[in-house]
Amino acid sequence: MLDEFLIQLFYEGQCLEAYKVFGAHLCKEDDVKGVRFTVYAPNAKNVFVVGEFNEWQQTHPLKKMGDGGIYSGFVPKAKAGQLYKYLLIGPNGQHLYKADPYACYSEVRPGNASRIYDLDRFRWGDKRWRAKQDKHFEKNLNIYEMHIGSWKMKKDYTDEEDGEFYNYEEIAEKLIPYIKEMGYTHIELMPLSEYPFDGSWGYQVTGYFSATSRYGTPKQLMSFINQCHKEGIGVIMDFVPVHFVKDAHGLAMFDGGCVYEYPDLNRRYTEWDSVYFDLGRDEVRSFMMSAINFWIEYYHIDGIRFDAVSHLIFWKGSKEMGTNDGAIDFMKRMTYKINERHPNILLIAEDSSDYPKVTRSSVEGGLGFDYKWDLGWMNDTLKYMALDPYFRQHEHHLITFSMAYFYSENYILPFSHDEVVHSKKTIIDKIYGTYEEKLAQLKTLYIYMMSHPGKKLNFMGNELAEYKEWDEKKSLGWNILSYPVHDSFHEFIKKINEVVNNYPALYQNDYYQEGFEWMVVDDNKQSVFAYERKTLEGQHLLIVLNFTPNAHASYCIPVTKPGKYKEILNSDKDIYSGSNQVNSRQLKAKKGIVLGKPYSIDVKIAPYAGIIFEWKE
Repeated sequence: MLDEFLIQLFYEGQCLEAYKVFGAHLCKEDDVKGVRFTVYAPNAKNVFVVGEFNEWQQTHPLKKMGDGGIYSGFVPKAKAGQLYKYLLIGPNGQHLYKADPYACYSEVRPGNASRIYDLDRFRWGDKRWRAKQDKHFEKNLNIYEMHIGSWKMKKDYTDEEDGEFYNYEEIAEKLIPYIKEMGYTHIELMPLSEYPFDGSWGYQVTGYFSATSRYGTPKQLMSFINQCHKEGIGVIMDFVPVHFVKDAHGLAMFDGGCVYEYPDLNRRYTEWDSVYFDLGRDEVRSFMMSAINFWIEYYHIDGIRFDAVSHLIFWKGSKEMGTNDGAIDFMKRMTYKINERHPNILLIAEDSSDYPKVTRSSVEGGLGFDYKWDLGWMNDTLKYMALDPYFRQHEHHLITFSMAYFYSENYILPFSHDEVVHSKKTIIDKIYGTYEEKLAQLKTLYIYMMSHPGKKLNFMGNELAEYKEWDEKKSLGWNILSYPVHDSFHEFIKKINEVVNNYPALYQNDYYQEGFEWMVVDDNKQSVFAYERKTLEGQHLLIVLNFTPNAHASYCIPVTKPGKYKEILNSDKDIYSGSNQVNSRQLKAKKGIVLGKPYSIDVKIAPYAGIIFEWKE
């Protein structure tokens, strides 16, 4: 009854479809409807499936299929919606009640049983969207990272009462119009794979194939993604390949032995009180690759962002402990196989290490990811913004250094959820100065971010200039938009996203040196920066940034082209709660060498202002 070819691939660590063999599959055998259950448990003495169909009794043993550790059996009259677990008799006779590693749906926490579910016969309507999917290297990729539960809630948690989430379909009705209005191209969802503890945000997983039941059913999630695609919004999903929870119903010591984890105790446990996957083991590689492929095949996910890749590259994430060659080989194999089957799916590494060629193909000796988060840029930039402007002259390199290494990888610039939790303060609250100074600098920070080469990611709430750190038990502070300065900042973010969407110079040549050129790079005394972004077709934009409270009535900026320069965005404009020190007329370039460039313009720059000019012949 089982696919022998897929089983062979599973043992070889080459399988992308292990979920077609393992798990609970509704079927008909000998003209009787029921469910076939199959599980990999190489250390077990016996395996039973128990559930609502047999009153949780040991009446349905699974048969051992050969000597490879696979157990399988058909349960007549078992049906969709029923809960079940595996009862595994371990090598020492211990009784272990485990959720199905390949279950596609689970009981709502705090329950932890698996649920039989039929994933088939959902009617997708995103054929047109999928036909135009690509890697977005020369397109705008502007990602809105979010936690589904706390973006908006029906009811916040309190000390006395639990909160209440919207389901996948309900949140789609509210979220999709907002994403379109704000001009983001993609949403990135914090992990959707089932997890027991809300406070882990999904980063400590039990069910790698199971869409979390917190927000509804798998088909409601399919509907959510389908609606996003119909409205031109891509969906990226966070995925956790490094570790899993220790909870008794999960993968840890699954059958009384080490099935998914390292046998070596010194390498088994993480600093997060969880368990490392042994990704040097072929059956674990097939499990993980199949989970990734499953989300793409069944849920039409547009991209996967891989969490904590540095902990795959190095033992326990420490360069001093050396490289984890088994996990590195797994990554190369996984990216090659996923790219081969799904050549337009985004593969993104959240990697804090300096390991080379993360975004080079495995054929070229790289890890094979499409993009890597630029955490160095993020840390340097936020460190700079926290400084008293007087002292920024001594840390000028924090802004300029990123372009010294930028073309070594395909980078995404992230202001993610990690930066607005655990008393780190929100983005606006990290910035030096008074309330008004923080807001002025925040706008210029976003002009810098959105005009810097590389794709972009912002966590939900960044666009509100919130001072309240993110809390997964409470909605974002949407009421802050009742304050005019925050409402105008919200409009400013919408405007800069619109500018990026409308000007290919800000995304088309992100990973080519021809797309960027410094105009002012050494004025550390005044903390003024200027650079050009350009396309091969001749579109030129000039970006000017002032990171001090000093105003400049006429600052000379070198430029490469003769002609006129029209201001298309100024963070100091009155509609964005600025003082309206703007360049209302087009500025004509003057001939004459300035800082090695053949022309220049004289620009009015307000305190803490960021400006974007469009070049016209």
